[in-house]
Amino acid sequence: MKRGKRYRSLREQIDRTRDYTPGEAISTLKALQSAKFTEAVEVHIRLGVNVRHADQQVRGTMVLPHGLGKDVTVAVFAQGDKAREAEAAGADAVGGEDLAERVSGGWTDFDVAVATPDMMPVGARLGRTLGPQG
Repeated sequence: MKRGKRYRSLREQIDRTRDYTPGEAISTLKALQSAKFTEAVEVHIRLGVNVRHADQQVRGTMVLPHGLGKDVTVAVFAQGDKAREAEAAGADAVGGEDLAERVSGGWTDFDVAVATPDMMPVGARLGRTLGPQG
C-alpha cells in the first residue's frame, strides 16, 4: 500500500527500534501533530493476565484531566437528601415528579438523566418521551 508524503515524513521521525517511556511517547506525539483536527491516540497495553479467571478480570474507567472538551448537562431524578447531594455535585436539573412533568412536557435540554433507586419508576415512565435520544 502506498503511503502519503505526510505519513512517510512523520514515520521517519520515529525510531521504531526503541521503546519509549510514556512521557517521551506523549511528548513525541505532541511534537508530531500536523492535522487540522483534534487527533486521537489509541493505546494497547499487554497486561499478561488470563481473562478466563474471575480474579484477573481488568475493568475500569479513567477521567481525563481536561475532559473531552464537551460540556455535559445532567438531569437528576431524586428527592430529599439525594437531591441536595446532586445539587452539591453540580447537577444542572434536579427534581422528582416536577422534573418528570417538565420532561414529559417536551423539555429535553440535557445529555444524561440519572435517577435514584426510589425514583426509578418515575424515570421509567419517561422512556418513550425521551425516545432514541436517550
